[in-house]
Amino acid sequence: MTATTEQRAELLTGGVVLAVAAGFLIWGFGEGFSRPAGYEVRASFPDVDGVDVGTEVRLAGVPVGRVSDISLNPDTYMADAWLTIPADIALPSDSAALIQTDGLLGGAYIQIQPGGSPDNLAPGDEIEDVQGAVSLLQLMMKFVDSQASSEGDGP
Repeated sequence: MTATTEQRAELLTGGVVLAVAAGFLIWGFGEGFSRPAGYEVRASFPDVDGVDVGTEVRLAGVPVGRVSDISLNPDTYMADAWLTIPADIALPSDSAALIQTDGLLGGAYIQIQPGGSPDNLAPGDEIEDVQGAVSLLQLMMKFVDSQASSEGDGP
């Protein structure tokens, strides 16, 4: 190959790389970082360990939304999590929100269990039935304590 042919090949390769990078940027700022359409509801948890902004919200195991904000409520000392739910999903007002994990070492997500109320949650309403994160370390300590106390009760 001559020098000009090599330069053209390098120029073409560089152009393809730049085009792919531009495509990812357009996708990222256009669709990937857009705020999902829907409404927000609040759930106050005693512990949100493992849950951050952007954590999935699932309904029947299907991802339907995201956590849009988490803040400490100074009056109740609970963690207020704002959940963005798609506008086409109407949650009964007696629904529950539980923090779950994917497997033993998996990430956390918020599972919504719909209730049976004929009334639905409106934007800004609160899901009152919540269950916070369960710490694996706390469960192990309870198990160790129960084993230690049962061995001390021997005949």
